[in-house]
Amino acid sequence: QVQLVESGGGLVQAGGSLRLSCAVSGGTFSNYAMGWFRQAPGKEREFVAAINWNSDNKAYADSVKGRFTISRDNAKNTVYLQMNSLKSGDTAVYYCAAVLTGYSRPVYRRVNEYDYWGQGTQVTVSS
Repeated sequence: QVQLVESGGGLVQAGGSLRLSCAVSGGTFSNYAMGWFRQAPGKEREFVAAINWNSDNKAYADSVKGRFTISRDNAKNTVYLQMNSLKSGDTAVYYCAAVLTGYSRPVYRRVNEYDYWGQGTQVTVSS
């Protein structure tokens, strides 16, 4: 059973930075493409960023491009989301997700493309 545990959320002022981590256990981490999503109150869960198994393919939502960076460390079974220049509109619960892809290039942007999800970590940006 694959388990994902996010950490690193919190309260930060606008313009500040946070780094989220997602530790994965129960599977061969390098066999999974990973993604970050977020969900604000009253809104649907939305795509933030994605990365393939060896980090040579990444994708970002337009709203975070240039401010957020996704990365992974296959030796540590962990995926990260570095968030800079945070805005109040980034306030949400952030979720990491995994999809079994083997050693392939594609990344995935849709919620229903992912097999496993973490419990989420709250990010609150104060203005």
